[in-house]
Amino acid sequence: MANVYVGLSGGVDSAVSAALLKRAGHSVVGCFIKIWQPEFIECTWREDRLDAMRVCAVLGISFREIDLSEEYKKEVVDSMVADYARGITPNPDVLCNRSIKFGHFLTWARKEGAEMIATGHYARISGDRNSRHLLRGADASKDQSYFLYRLGQDDLSKTLFPVGEFTKRKIRSLAKRFGLPNAEKPDSQGLCFVGDVPMEDFLARFIPLTRGPVLDRRGEVIGEHKGAALYTVGERHGFNVEQGDANKGPLYVISVDTEKNSITVSPDKHDAARSEVALTDVHWIEGEPGFPFEADVEARYREVPIGAHVDKQGGSVHVSFVKPHLVSPGQSLVVYDGERCMGGGIAS
Repeated sequence: MANVYVGLSGGVDSAVSAALLKRAGHSVVGCFIKIWQPEFIECTWREDRLDAMRVCAVLGISFREIDLSEEYKKEVVDSMVADYARGITPNPDVLCNRSIKFGHFLTWARKEGAEMIATGHYARISGDRNSRHLLRGADASKDQSYFLYRLGQDDLSKTLFPVGEFTKRKIRSLAKRFGLPNAEKPDSQGLCFVGDVPMEDFLARFIPLTRGPVLDRRGEVIGEHKGAALYTVGERHGFNVEQGDANKGPLYVISVDTEKNSITVSPDKHDAARSEVALTDVHWIEGEPGFPFEADVEARYREVPIGAHVDKQGGSVHVSFVKPHLVSPGQSLVVYDGERCMGGGIAS
């Protein structure tokens, strides 16, 4: 049995993780990670912290708290804002997992005496000391391996995902059986530091936004937007077009140019689809694979995987889709071999 520090978010998944580990005989410490939040947004972190403390009290385990506000602001929020400012769409959840939970928290926990850490992610780990595999969670509707693709062998060797073998329904049932105070607590939605504030309002606090032209595929101005940095390829909301064009049906953003502060739209969202994409900042969980190879890839969390041919050309990784696919620059493209998450990179 091991000394395990469990990251408690205040939610039911991490709470059941702690309960399962204690039942298995581990020495469990519940840890609440405080992250940065702006003064202009009301976040639920105080309530979440109290829920985490209540869980520890019910389970009879120690409660610890670590303040990673400064690290979160610098390494997650500032990075996210910078990406939006240059017209690409980042994934802050991937950044948070790599930098905060499996970065600063793991390092701190190990220094405090933890042999392992655990989180409430719906994912699984298999393999042995020589090679560990990151697998999809058993509940396909809750699988979170997409957000964990930047973990490495050392991370996996020190991590447990207790709820990864269960469905969400089973976790709710177990929470009631364990008598956990947050058994009925709704799942959190979105990012804590954004809360109920629209992303547009949040970014406006950090990025100078100026109205600019909406262009059609011929480059002609047909409307106005609120600031190019706010838009993601594929979306169809938040900009105005001339009445005649608006009556023709929805228009989709097919490109964003923050230097010219313009966006281009089309009535056909497939105009934004790409046949292939080059990846930057590539990470392989089990080491670089042999190229070329066939795989399934996902450009968004919980989207239906699409088949792809993955190759290395001139030192960079290129992914060719079996059919054109919507991928926005800056998004994480995650590569799978069946249930096994191989790694991924950032779409350029």
